[in-house]
Amino acid sequence: MVYESHYDRLTSVILGLEAGRLPKNNGIPWRNNSGLQDGSFFKDVKQGLIGGYYDAGTNIKFHFPMAFSMTMLSWTVIEYSHKYKGIGEYNHIRELIKWGTDYLLLTFNSTASTIDHVYSQVGTGRNGSTTPDDRYCWQRPEDMSYNRPVELIVSGPDLAGEMAAALAAASIVFRDKVSYSKKLIRAATTLFRFARDFNRRTTYSRGNPNIAPYYTSTGYYDEYMWGAAWMYYATGNSSYLSLATNPKVPRKANAFSGTPDLRVLSWDNKLPAALLLLTRIRIFLNPPYPYKDMLRKYNKVAGLTMCSYLRTSGVFSWTPGGMIKLNHGRPRPLQYVANAAFLASLFADYMNTARIPGWFCGNRYFSSDLLRNFAVSQVDYILGANPRRMSYVVGYGAKYPKQVHHRGASTPNDGKRYSCTGGWKWGDAPAANPNIITGAMVAGPDQFDGFRDVRRIYNYTEPTLAGNAGLVAALVSLTGGGGGVDKNTIFSAVISHPLHRKH
Repeated sequence: MVYESHYDRLTSVILGLEAGRLPKNNGIPWRNNSGLQDGSFFKDVKQGLIGGYYDAGTNIKFHFPMAFSMTMLSWTVIEYSHKYKGIGEYNHIRELIKWGTDYLLLTFNSTASTIDHVYSQVGTGRNGSTTPDDRYCWQRPEDMSYNRPVELIVSGPDLAGEMAAALAAASIVFRDKVSYSKKLIRAATTLFRFARDFNRRTTYSRGNPNIAPYYTSTGYYDEYMWGAAWMYYATGNSSYLSLATNPKVPRKANAFSGTPDLRVLSWDNKLPAALLLLTRIRIFLNPPYPYKDMLRKYNKVAGLTMCSYLRTSGVFSWTPGGMIKLNHGRPRPLQYVANAAFLASLFADYMNTARIPGWFCGNRYFSSDLLRNFAVSQVDYILGANPRRMSYVVGYGAKYPKQVHHRGASTPNDGKRYSCTGGWKWGDAPAANPNIITGAMVAGPDQFDGFRDVRRIYNYTEPTLAGNAGLVAALVSLTGGGGGVDKNTIFSAVISHPLHRKH
């Protein structure tokens, strides 16, 4: 398929999730300003927690997956800026990233060198709630009038590590805006210091009933590796590379365990992405001792991760129609599929750029073309090459989901304000959404390639910010049929580092 011909539409879903005072060129007529009172009651947040992105079909702002989404989008710009420019989307994608990073800067004291708390979420939605909240109500975000509590954490190396990664990666994207880039680096440094504080090492979601049911975190050593890698790229400070390659960190992250689930990139598990990001250093810089041995091990595990995505490996099962079951047949599979397609395509591009024809899976040698083929097959499946001939991206192709689980898209933009419970007439309606949330990748089919286009069944029809960030990443990596990566931009801050000068 020719992905670039529809790329501008496939990124527009992120605009559909924007919160705050929307820009005049928003381009989505059924969206308007919303969430303007978020965080307004906090004295240490002068501008409130206004802006950022709603996560999915609800109006909650979850900062953990939001930060991950910004890191992913920044990574794609760093690797494929030439592709974004080629399809006229370079300025657009940078605007989307900045919308997210500007908001993340509000969630802690970004001007301080040390902090003691971070705001982790805006809004709540408890199962079985009988009072107005983001789950009990079915309202467009523009119509919200109920109380939106804000979650605060004093411990959370996972959240802080991911936020540091997001700001550090974005600092490379905005290196041409020197003042803003430096601001991002300073803020990322503060966050990573908070993440590494020995007295703050419990997961951000632990014991919190407003977070754990939705975005619970299973650990934080993957964020240490991921965040340290991005901090190294952003600053050139070798202490971050030392941390990322410290044997204790991958050991506690179970990086060498071979566990299939740890080979699946998600908003919770950054391990496969961290391994690939650190493998990039070995492929293009090949640093000496004391980094060489650990980076070689990372390279090997990254290669084994790619092997596991191939059907011949037998590591993961596949649906009859050809979708890899990275979450073992559980609901909402496409977010994992899109992420794997991106990693596979990117690893193939690393090898092609370095003129490495393939890699070993145990004793077997495979061509990098197999990874490209895998990535294409999975993106094609998402876009309609599946037994139902259903595109799981709204607005793409002749047949796509019409009852997307999304409050704003399902409520008419008719000038009327629908109440908290009054909006359920639209949430429960059997008709197609009146507003098309173009570019939204829904949760996806079941393990037998089945799909029910029913708004209330969110395990089929709900899009998420993180899922769509992965789709954007996969699409841009495959745009133009390849073309390699920008080899050098990511190394700008380390170009004068001694380990670079020696090679």
